[in-house]
Amino acid sequence: MRIFVRPALALGLALVAGTLLAGDAIAAAKTELVLAIGGEPDTGYDPLLGWGRYGHPLFQSTLLSRDPAMNTVPDLATGTSLSEDRLTWTIQVRPDAKFSDGTPLTARDVAFTFTEAAKAGGALDLTVMESATATDDATVVIRLKKPWITFTEHFYALGIVPAAKYGKGYARQPIGSGPYELVSWTEGEQLIVKANPHYYGKKPEFERVTFLFTGEDTSLAAAGAGQVDMVSAPAALADNVPKGFKTVVSRTVDNRGLTFPMLRDEGKTNAKGEKLGNAVTSDRAIRQAINLGVDRKVIVDVALHGHGTPAYGPADGLPWSNAEAAVGYDLDAAKALLDEAGWVAGADGIRARDGVRVAFPINYPASDSTRQAIAMTLAELLLPLGIEATAQGITWEAIERVMHAEPVLFGWGSHSPLEVYSLYQSGFGGIGYFNPGYFASEAVDRHLAEAQSAASLEASYPAWQKAEWDGTTGFGPKGEAGWAWLANLDHVYFVQECLDVGQTQIEPHGHGWPITASIQNWKWTCD
Repeated sequence: MRIFVRPALALGLALVAGTLLAGDAIAAAKTELVLAIGGEPDTGYDPLLGWGRYGHPLFQSTLLSRDPAMNTVPDLATGTSLSEDRLTWTIQVRPDAKFSDGTPLTARDVAFTFTEAAKAGGALDLTVMESATATDDATVVIRLKKPWITFTEHFYALGIVPAAKYGKGYARQPIGSGPYELVSWTEGEQLIVKANPHYYGKKPEFERVTFLFTGEDTSLAAAGAGQVDMVSAPAALADNVPKGFKTVVSRTVDNRGLTFPMLRDEGKTNAKGEKLGNAVTSDRAIRQAINLGVDRKVIVDVALHGHGTPAYGPADGLPWSNAEAAVGYDLDAAKALLDEAGWVAGADGIRARDGVRVAFPINYPASDSTRQAIAMTLAELLLPLGIEATAQGITWEAIERVMHAEPVLFGWGSHSPLEVYSLYQSGFGGIGYFNPGYFASEAVDRHLAEAQSAASLEASYPAWQKAEWDGTTGFGPKGEAGWAWLANLDHVYFVQECLDVGQTQIEPHGHGWPITASIQNWKWTCD
């Protein structure tokens, strides 16, 4: 069997000689791989514009990294220390690092990267940084405007760029000190990379890797034809494993949740004229009842075909989440909450109070079939509660217009608690996508501020947990219930049987290539 692709794609598939055939291509591909795992960035391979936030930047190195168990391990940084007033980081940079063009990487490149990233105004937020200075070739001093422990996430995610070579066009021709360097990029089709000969870390076994940016159908057809070594599989097709492949499943915090507008509907609008508030979801009883009365396992089984786990918060399973904040499925308790709050079922079974029916849309991006399935399943599960919800697929532009007044099915999931801060800190209300419902709680704000002022990321964990649930209140479903988190998606990959990718991390939201974080350890196990 053969599949037919455009010439540029054919080049990526022709790894050995000529067109790859299902029978002999995979056995011969011992030092070269073809991956169809999506993740083509809109802004190119520039860390200053956000490349690498949701997975290792591949072409660039970071100061720190995480092992499969999410433990911190050194990368470019051989040591980091935070001053007692929590305002100054001192970082020691390894002396043997080089960029892919052979030039040395020094502390000056690190200082340059952080300084320029703060100016870039892209996906990264370094506004808390006052300055980044190289005091010598091996030492960087970063000063903050205020204590901000989540600044450490930039040590794991921000790839270091060369001060002498960074400029216009870098995103298309990146130079870095990571395990691979770019050979060619045909936008919308493929990316070819090769091993960086100057890489200071463990040398990858695979000298050349081609990333195909094909659609789901084409990628899965290529796997069936034996023309790729790995393909990401959507939940609906994750059980259809091609011959010669195995399934690798990564647990994730790639969550899907329903955000609730928290403000009352008083006819107000924001500066853009967008409506604020919702007469139904502004009632905590409604929000808590939805969290209690929805069987998340049904969502996983029906919408995700079993390829996921129930979600109760934005960071389930990570050290800063609070397992005590979760609620079990209890339909009767949910109904009782609504009864006590005065929401009474009408003749049609839908509850109402003071002439306001418990009815709202569940907005989701129309192009996302997984969110569509979740929204439709959720709508059915809300009916027994007396809630009329309608799954509504719209554009992202339309979502931006209604998200302060109507529930939206969003996806998040990060390796940093900064995301928790952005979703629930009152000051982020109405800023971008972070806190669209205008969640606000003085108690939660206090716990979040305590977390940001901690002496280390590890020391901050108890405060983050209290923000979710402190025994009295919190942003979680037992407290203010600003969201109904529903499911964490499994990341399912079909992997050629001869390819051993080792243990995978708990992966973040599905952008980039999180599975390649350990690519230096991948092995070919067949002769």
